[in-house]
Amino acid sequence: MTLAMSWEEWASHDACALAEKVRTGELSAAELAQQAAAGIAQTNPALDAVLEVFDDVVTDPLRDGLNPQGPLAGVPFLMKDLGPTLKGRLQEQGSLFMRGNRPTQDTWLTSQMRRAGLNLMGRTTTPEFGVCSSAENPAVCVTRNPWNTEYTTCGSSAGTAAMVAAGAVPLSHATDGGGSIRIPAGFNGNIGLKASRGVFSIAPHLSDISGYVSTQGCQSRTVRDTAAFVDACRGGAPGEFMPYWSPSEPYSTLIQKDPGRLRIALSHEWGDYRATPHMVAELERAGRFLEGLGHHVEWALPQTDLRAAFAAQTTCYISNFAQVINGMLASRGLERPPADLIEPINIRIWEAGKDMSYTERHKMQGVFNHTARAFGAFFEDWDIILTPITALPTPRVGTTEYLTTSDNPDVLDWFGNLWKFFAYTPLSNLCGIPAISLPMARQENGLPFGIQAQAKQANDGLLLQLAAQIERALGGKWNDGRRPAVHVTH
Repeated sequence: MTLAMSWEEWASHDACALAEKVRTGELSAAELAQQAAAGIAQTNPALDAVLEVFDDVVTDPLRDGLNPQGPLAGVPFLMKDLGPTLKGRLQEQGSLFMRGNRPTQDTWLTSQMRRAGLNLMGRTTTPEFGVCSSAENPAVCVTRNPWNTEYTTCGSSAGTAAMVAAGAVPLSHATDGGGSIRIPAGFNGNIGLKASRGVFSIAPHLSDISGYVSTQGCQSRTVRDTAAFVDACRGGAPGEFMPYWSPSEPYSTLIQKDPGRLRIALSHEWGDYRATPHMVAELERAGRFLEGLGHHVEWALPQTDLRAAFAAQTTCYISNFAQVINGMLASRGLERPPADLIEPINIRIWEAGKDMSYTERHKMQGVFNHTARAFGAFFEDWDIILTPITALPTPRVGTTEYLTTSDNPDVLDWFGNLWKFFAYTPLSNLCGIPAISLPMARQENGLPFGIQAQAKQANDGLLLQLAAQIERALGGKWNDGRRPAVHVTH
């Protein structure tokens, strides 16, 4: 098969550039889909990141309702195997228990993506129910980092991170309930925005109350692609529990202007958690870079009980995931999770959370409220908090302590161990504030490392403006212009 572009050309085009080629008639959506499918076929054997390519929409991109007039018309796009459903397509959520699950309807956000013109042409790996740090159960998948396949991508948006980094697609779906967009973006050299609460709908399967720490989004390699995705896919479904908002101007326009001089706080000491010395040095280097762009930078942190916040976040996850599992069991008439089909930590989460009282949830909500108010007060004096994306480096494949296949008998201890690693991402979910991981740093072993910027609620546009300013200052060369070892151009 003759491809429409050389791989060097393909890798140099972001989603917006590909959409422009379709808009002008230079290339067709089918040609782009065929090239993406070839890129997946080339890189996936080493990465185990894509579960399925939908051959019918590769051949005929319009067959599932892609809008050919959409702003991203014809752009190949992969769906994480979790969250928004696609009518008639499998969604197995990284779980043996969900094998063969085939939803009968598109969700609201799926419809928004189709209206935007995205060609939803396959599904990417995720850990079971999106709970843990890596898509790594040999019975389902073992997703590997394209920079060095001895290492994990982390998760839970694992396959998406690998495929965007490897150059197979420019843009891919991701979800984030505690860092699952940002952490794999940070470890794979991508851009990952966790939007504010009230941007992306999770209708109809969850309400904004039951699912309010979790958000949808994407990973990309350029700031304008992320801005275009948010502009095109945001908005609430009929009957949302809370207001959905839109900015005064599209982010695609806003990012063309530099932000004013920003007050940027650096921090890596979050409650009981500290980053490694190398990561602190990389954070300081990023701070100096931002000072060079004219911003005011110094060390500062919101004044609140972070230990209580992490405990409340643990309560939230245990109670939420337990009820998700309960719903799955009820649909099959089961009273408890089958040990051969659901991973050990997820069974322990179910046991710990299935009978959790409203009293415990109410106490949790009180801590959420106190923490969110403290961060809100902090953002009266500061525009941005800058942190490392994690406190510890990327684990090697086979490190089980962070996985839901772990044999840790104590679910609270398992979560506590997780927070030592993923210290800096969960609280933005708790507070509903936006956060973005930018591929500005490097680990000691040469793998990429993300620097995270967080802002006050609904200041997503400011994060994207800052990201675009950094991108311009770097001459568009994130990751120092390096490419992963597994890449379509190799």
